[in-house]
Amino acid sequence: MKPTPEELPELAKEKLAESKKYFQRLKKRQHKRLDLLMQDLHDKEFEKSDCLDCGNCCKTTSPIFTEKDIQRISKHLRMKEVNFIKQYLQRDEDDFYVLQSAPCVFLDTTDNKCFIYDVRPKACSEYPHTNRKKFIQITDLTLRNTEICPAAYNIVEELKKKMPV
Repeated sequence: MKPTPEELPELAKEKLAESKKYFQRLKKRQHKRLDLLMQDLHDKEFEKSDCLDCGNCCKTTSPIFTEKDIQRISKHLRMKEVNFIKQYLQRDEDDFYVLQSAPCVFLDTTDNKCFIYDVRPKACSEYPHTNRKKFIQITDLTLRNTEICPAAYNIVEELKKKMPV
């Protein structure tokens, strides 16, 4: 089943308690093969999922912009960093730089392509973070991403089947 972005919040909410319990149990066990399994699940999911078909992450949330991201993107846009920050970014409740609004101003909503794809923030290039090393440390983030990203939702559901706890 491939949920649509519209169905996802409700589906993720229905599975939230189950998924939280799953990750709590998983954290208590040895998970030597977890990162390898997550890499495999991630790769298999993205063989059949195309982010350009969805773009929900760019339409609904903001990545965190690091100082390096700001330097790289502002240079690409031929802007001073201070002007880039002033025009596009704000500080969130955790004091990170994020976009002032959604959808992302760099998203072409007609085809879900990114105007700054080659210099996009690191958080965008790593999204939905399901293939990161030490995956067990980002399960809370992953749970939030299951509400936004159909691929993340599918990966977590497949993980529960492949690695029962």
